[in-house]
Amino acid sequence: MIRWVAAIVGYYLFRFPGAIAGFLLGSLFENFGRKSGGSFQTIFQQGGRGSVSPADFELNLLSLASLVIKADGNVSQSELDYVRQYFVQSYGRERANATFKVFNEVIKKREVSAANICGLLRQRTRYESRLQILHFLFSIANADGHVSEPEVQEINQIAGFLGVNYRDFESIKAMFFKNPDSAYKILEIERTVTDAEVKKAYREMAKKYHPDKLQHMDEVYQKGAEEKFRKVQEAYEQLQKERGF
Repeated sequence: MIRWVAAIVGYYLFRFPGAIAGFLLGSLFENFGRKSGGSFQTIFQQGGRGSVSPADFELNLLSLASLVIKADGNVSQSELDYVRQYFVQSYGRERANATFKVFNEVIKKREVSAANICGLLRQRTRYESRLQILHFLFSIANADGHVSEPEVQEINQIAGFLGVNYRDFESIKAMFFKNPDSAYKILEIERTVTDAEVKKAYREMAKKYHPDKLQHMDEVYQKGAEEKFRKVQEAYEQLQKERGF
């Protein structure tokens, strides 16, 4: 709780910049006294050079979420509630409430650089973790029942900064849109492929999105991975019925 106390003190002294500085400084003290890191810290250490504290990851994730929520010019309460519920499920209500105090300030500010944040995440996270971040952002955008075009554009830009290839971005995007080609896009294939190629694509996508790849992440992320995996299965079953194989 040191980081939250430091964040609150920093906010009262220097408003938003002080909250961020206090949050990060408090995290340093917490991590110094911790014998082993949490699951988010494991993500960074295994993903690339150096290490970043779990608190840093949380703050960066909140910043990306704020960009998506503000993308269409309308801060939806249902989207805010989705983020709050995510943190409640991940960390418990007390910690989530403290996190959300900082998040509310992030929402009100514009000084958020997706390029800088994603550059850090790209260097220090696994590719499958970055895919799950995109799924999380689309889930936020869809919390009000509709993913708007500005939100899609914002997430597309974030995907580029994260180094996620376009076909993977389109696959995750298709999980949130219903159209005749959605199943094909989820499996990253064209409508003209053969039945054998559909089966091959399914095996490849099932392997890519298998929940076991995210065992190093928190439970909420693992549930998101299960949802992606289920969408791949549903897409394949839909094509099986349509093609009769």
